[in-house]
Amino acid sequence: MEAWAEENKQEIELLRRNEQFRREFLQNLSHEFKTPVFAIQGYVDTLLAGALANPDVNKRFLEKTAKNVDRLTHLLNDLDEISSLERGELTLYKTNFVIQELVKDVFESLSIKADANHIHCSIKKGCESPLTVFADKEKLRQVFTNLIENSIKYGKQGGHITSSMYKTDGKHILIEITDDGIGINERHLPRLFERFYRTDEGRSIDVSGSGLGLSICKHIIEAHGQTIHVRSTEAVGTTVGFTLDARKD
Repeated sequence: MEAWAEENKQEIELLRRNEQFRREFLQNLSHEFKTPVFAIQGYVDTLLAGALANPDVNKRFLEKTAKNVDRLTHLLNDLDEISSLERGELTLYKTNFVIQELVKDVFESLSIKADANHIHCSIKKGCESPLTVFADKEKLRQVFTNLIENSIKYGKQGGHITSSMYKTDGKHILIEITDDGIGINERHLPRLFERFYRTDEGRSIDVSGSGLGLSICKHIIEAHGQTIHVRSTEAVGTTVGFTLDARKD
């Protein structure tokens, strides 16, 4: 009887956690959609109320409306992608490539955003020697883009973003992205890769993202049969790391 009671207690607790997760997910989903929809509604209503005839206002409001439509499109695309990932429908096209070259490409593609905040992006000294991984290059490009964009958003003016690569057991390569930004409170770390999960500080800073970037990264890395982790200290910075298979002949 005691064993039966304990088993049922665990099942009930699991159901409660799942129900809490479902409520939070729906609440966050609603928030992510309401913000751009209400903005679009406000701009359109203002234009229809007479501002459309005002050349000093109409173009600016239409540009803001278009920006929020783009945000909705981005959100829907990310939702579609993460649904496919969670259904296990991701097809990987693995090749051998030098990981440093891909990271440099992503640094270059995001250089305008980084330069706007005077953030310097670089490969860590001592990690320049080429390391070849066996992975889906374009999916990894998406992972690096999401991680580095996050580091730029939550970085500090004049700060640094550093990527490092290390051989581990001869079969894997460890890759890390480190910034010296605002950092994350320890209590948030276990939930950081959940869909739409954001810290209060993160939500106040990032009003443009879908809230799905880290979750998508997690699914892509796990589809490679690897793991992703994060460590962070408030006001010091954050490091996100993951492993990949080393070169395969």
